[in-house]
Amino acid sequence: MRLLQAVPVLFGVSIITFALMVATPGDPIRLLVGDHASPETVAALRDQYGLDAPIHVQYLKYITNLATGDLGKSLRYRVPVSQLIAQHYPVTLFLVLYTIVLTLPPVFALSVWSAKRQNGPADQIIRLLGVLGLAVPVFWLALLLARFFGVTLGWFPVSGFGATIPAHFLHLFLPALSTMIWVVPILVRTLRSALLDEMNRDYVLTGMAKGLGERQIFRKHILPNSILPTLNLFAVIVAYLLGGSVIVETVYAVPGMGKLMVESILARDYFVVQGATLVFAMTTILVMLAVDVVSALIDPRVTP
Repeated sequence: MRLLQAVPVLFGVSIITFALMVATPGDPIRLLVGDHASPETVAALRDQYGLDAPIHVQYLKYITNLATGDLGKSLRYRVPVSQLIAQHYPVTLFLVLYTIVLTLPPVFALSVWSAKRQNGPADQIIRLLGVLGLAVPVFWLALLLARFFGVTLGWFPVSGFGATIPAHFLHLFLPALSTMIWVVPILVRTLRSALLDEMNRDYVLTGMAKGLGERQIFRKHILPNSILPTLNLFAVIVAYLLGGSVIVETVYAVPGMGKLMVESILARDYFVVQGATLVFAMTTILVMLAVDVVSALIDPRVTP
């Protein structure tokens, strides 16, 4: 069902992205060739890329090519958009997965610790740190971490992606940490609330009355039932991580989709922006579908 919904969603995304790029001030051809190019050169490039046609004709041609898998050709890089995406998308995907790996352990640890000690000193400290984490802007935190751990201490690189897998982990640690600090408080608050709701259910008292251990009830019943609402929010968070890559990749000069998007927007590279946006949208849809499947495995009453 989710895959069927993807078609109108992607169609709507393509319309909005196309309209926003067309409405953006600036001439992509002039930015490409410079102010001193002759009118004949500008006209020839407009004709080459189809930018001299009416807006509705441009969109119809774009959506027709898109149906055949053709995302167009970059105005700036002079290569197919699909080639640029294939080059930059794995970097962003690596960063997102790295952030998720760093995020999940503290989320589970802090949520369980806080829920089992409700309103205690540890719970109050965790909730206070969560508020502070949400209040700090990601871009400011990224700059702060880069300055302290990268420039002052020299522990981590502050730009690039590295050439080997260990280098990838090293180069992307600060970008992933910057995003993780913002994401963890959101998921901790959600999971903590769900845990508290489940811990007060009647089946918990019934299980303890039957002689079941507290740890057994928590591990087999409370925690699985509490994961579902957090899992749905997690899917939204992953979409945020994709969009948030624009910030951290720009700050740390990571050659991913976010940095490519920023550079393409500044250069009015229509086809790259549209292609990258569609890839982000499709990735979000696939993540939502995966979450639905996992939710159905946890609770058979949930239908994907």
